[in-house]
Amino acid sequence: MLDLNPGLMLFVLVVFFSLLFLLNQMLFQPLLKFMDDREATIAQDLQNAEEMSDNSDGLNAKADALLAEAKAEANAIREKATNEAKALAESKIESKVKELDENYQTFLTELSADQEELKKSLSSELPLFKESLQTKFSSL
Repeated sequence: MLDLNPGLMLFVLVVFFSLLFLLNQMLFQPLLKFMDDREATIAQDLQNAEEMSDNSDGLNAKADALLAEAKAEANAIREKATNEAKALAESKIESKVKELDENYQTFLTELSADQEELKKSLSSELPLFKESLQTKFSSL
């Protein structure tokens, strides 16, 4: 039947444990170390990505705040320029209205003076007109 050889069994046992030891030293431990290092690197990269994301969110918030401030400042400058332009236009309109009013008053004064002069002239020539009318009526 089957003979058990203790020497051979001991030799196989020693070879098995030595092979297990060598595989552990040369293959399993470096493989486990590589996997642990890879896992640590991935965790570190994820942490860095989260920090950068938080940092970029903060920078985006600052950029948005700066843009809002710049828009408000631009609106204030535009409003100021608009008000100045309106004030300048109103002052020009007001001065032109005053000038036109003065010209109108001068015109009215001259017109009334001309009207009085015309009345005097017509009044002085009224007897001549009457006389010429009477001669024309009498010739009819």
